[in-house]
Amino acid sequence: MARWFLIVLSALVLAGCGYNEFQSLDEQTKSAWSEVLNQYQRRADIVPNIVATVKGEAAFEQETLIKVVEARAKATSIQVTPETLNNPEAFNKFQAAQGELGSALSRLMVVSEKYPTLKANQGFRDLRVQLEGTENRITVARERYIKAVQEYNVKARSFPSNLTAKVFGYQVKPNFAVQNEAAISTPPVVDFSKK
Repeated sequence: MARWFLIVLSALVLAGCGYNEFQSLDEQTKSAWSEVLNQYQRRADIVPNIVATVKGEAAFEQETLIKVVEARAKATSIQVTPETLNNPEAFNKFQAAQGELGSALSRLMVVSEKYPTLKANQGFRDLRVQLEGTENRITVARERYIKAVQEYNVKARSFPSNLTAKVFGYQVKPNFAVQNEAAISTPPVVDFSKK
């Protein structure tokens, strides 16, 4: 009889401590993270086709292409595991590499505007549309991940579930941050005196 009482009491304590909810929230963050990785991979897969199409433009700025290729190589060389979610340093390194690739691709698209034959190339236009769609998917996937991590972190920091988090080792997860936050918080300088 005492044994059954302890089993029922243990079940009630575990149900009330948030352990099961941590399991659910942890799985949600992993699922959202997988979608982020999926979209980043999709972008990385488009890059070689864009580079090959742009190389056909004889006068195209080679430095821009080299930066895109290098940024892609760096972004795809980082090994990402589920533990990356629990390692702020690895997470930030991954985020920085993806940010560099995004910046390099943006620069490539801006520079490509100078080349009318490239802009007229149907293959390049199709790839550009694919890239824009992928960037939108990345944004949506990141938003879902941010929300999932927010829910998880609130649970990990709130009382009494924070006690369960400590007992079972549920650490607060890192989240995406704005790259170069100080620079974007500075208002741009507008000077109309130049002609």
